[in-house]
Amino acid sequence: MKAHDGMYIDGAWRPAAGRDTIEVVNPVDEQVIGHVPAGTAEDVDAAVRSARAAFPGWAATPPAERAARLTALRDVLAARKDEIAETVTAELGSPLAFSQAVHAGVPVLVAGSYAELAATYAFEEKVGNSTVYQEPVGVVGAITPWNYPLHQIVAKVAPALAAGCTVVLKPAEDTPLTAQLFAEAVAEAGVPAGVFNLVTGLGPVAGQALAEHPDVDLVSFTGSTAVGRSIGATAGAAVKRVALELGGKSANVILPSADLAKAVNVGVANVMSNSGQTCSAWTRMLVPAERYDEAVELAAAAAAKYGDRIGPVVNAKQRDRVRGYIEKGVAEGARLVAGGAESPREQGYFVSPTVFADVTERMTIAQEEIFGPVLSILRYEDTEDALRIANGTVYGLAGAVWAGEESEAVAFARRLDTGQVDINGGRFNPLAPFGGYKQSGVGRELGAHGLSEYLQTKSLQF
Repeated sequence: MKAHDGMYIDGAWRPAAGRDTIEVVNPVDEQVIGHVPAGTAEDVDAAVRSARAAFPGWAATPPAERAARLTALRDVLAARKDEIAETVTAELGSPLAFSQAVHAGVPVLVAGSYAELAATYAFEEKVGNSTVYQEPVGVVGAITPWNYPLHQIVAKVAPALAAGCTVVLKPAEDTPLTAQLFAEAVAEAGVPAGVFNLVTGLGPVAGQALAEHPDVDLVSFTGSTAVGRSIGATAGAAVKRVALELGGKSANVILPSADLAKAVNVGVANVMSNSGQTCSAWTRMLVPAERYDEAVELAAAAAAKYGDRIGPVVNAKQRDRVRGYIEKGVAEGARLVAGGAESPREQGYFVSPTVFADVTERMTIAQEEIFGPVLSILRYEDTEDALRIANGTVYGLAGAVWAGEESEAVAFARRLDTGQVDINGGRFNPLAPFGGYKQSGVGRELGAHGLSEYLQTKSLQF
């Protein structure tokens, strides 16, 4: 697609306040594929003023009409699925088949789920002698990452619109073309002017201006825990609501009774998906000591199959960061059984699918989020040891448990300090709440729980 050279504000593409631009680079061949404006605080202010002006009318719009606009948005995204997939592939480097199925496909499901929720959600209820109303928070500042560029946008914007909020979106600077496509889809779906606004730009400039703006009532951010802390501190000073979906170091716990081959193969696939750039990836595989060698052999063989099947990471900085973690793993005594820090290709930001054995729980690669195709395999002595290791990080975003009997896996999963757990390879559910414990975040996305993040409660007593 051709990049827009302006911001989408008040229902139209408008010139940016400044003249600086951001290069959009294809991670596969390192070629520049477009430029977008580098937004300033002035651009953010214009977008927020537009959202503020549109808020009373959109908040008063009947839920059925908001649902109709979201249904139309879903249909537009579905109709433009191929264009979306090609754009994500161009700016993120994701293989086209994955872009079609996940990057373009999942947002259609999520947008549709919020169209249904907007029409059926109980925005009003009787509680004794009170009537309790769920009302929109106001203007939402949405700051989204590059790893799932459209899904993360839809997971914030769709529930905000369903709730009656208006939105200013600041997407990641690495994947702004997908965000511009989304703005086109919003316009095509007939969403009123000012209800959705887009400002492209750098995080420390446009993102910070959005988080700090006094007329933004809620900041919804997905990204690193470090940036999330900063946004939380800024919002706290202004007594402003936040929803933070942050880092993860999720454990894939394979209990002794599990089908080891299936658990290992699915676990490796989970880590390699999206080139490892998934905050909820099961990057720590916990295996009983008596089956450890077998699991390592299976994982190494599985990872070898992904050499030509995964794309690059998003940019040179991320590639070098992942390689640095691989080098640190070797330096701290972990054993490479697949992959390594050497680049598998001369061009592009590629990292080899990598598996470490003999990883101990305090190693850096077992504690810090790498955000690349790197798996650490840890051994445990018994289930209590497995639980201690699984819960032994500052994160608590996701995880998996495998066992011969579902009830055994559920009993273990209930003791994990994490927001979402897949049991024996459970399927993705767009209605299930997603979010973390501990330093993995505040609040939830998806489904009714995600909608409630954008609502505030008022009660009238009679």
